[in-house]
Amino acid sequence: MKTSLLAIALTATALAGSAADAQSKGDWTFGLGLGYVSPKSDNGTLAGGAYKTSVGDNARPTITFEYFFADNWGVEVLGALPFKHNIALNGTKSADTLLLPPTVSVQYHFQANDKLSPFVGAGLNYTTFWDTDDSVSGDIKLEDSWGLALHAGLDYALTDHSAIRTDVRWIDIDTKVKSDSLGDLGTAHIDPWVFGVSYIWKF
Repeated sequence: MKTSLLAIALTATALAGSAADAQSKGDWTFGLGLGYVSPKSDNGTLAGGAYKTSVGDNARPTITFEYFFADNWGVEVLGALPFKHNIALNGTKSADTLLLPPTVSVQYHFQANDKLSPFVGAGLNYTTFWDTDDSVSGDIKLEDSWGLALHAGLDYALTDHSAIRTDVRWIDIDTKVKSDSLGDLGTAHIDPWVFGVSYIWKF
């Protein structure tokens, strides 16, 4: 997964060449869009290997803010409505949970031409879980997670102050699974790809 993002980053760099600045110091952007969270296929095992874990996909509206602290360099904050994910144990749906994955990234934007502006970034994700409803013990809890987040995308300019963005993220999300009655069950490795499309306003 990280290799794929590196390939995207290298492609973006090649497109950029020696083109002019994509964004200027002091600029802001605001984005509204849709994010599709797709956890990796193998999310690990719980209870000493007794349960093979699988976490389902989900899509929700997203929001982003980015401030350019230098030419081409920005700090982006990603937010979203809560994602709801089904959790299957040994192939049987056994729980669902709500999560929020706010992410802060430092990003570098290129200017490929008058319309296209690729970017790459890396940062920190914090994911919080709540309202977990399970049929295994009735009291399963998922601990919050901190992890690396990688980001790459492309802006297509519609006007001088607006663009359509397509992007992809890889986020390291690992949550410890605990139960008051069953104890520490292990760690679920969610590690999703997040595919997004959004409308960007530039200020």
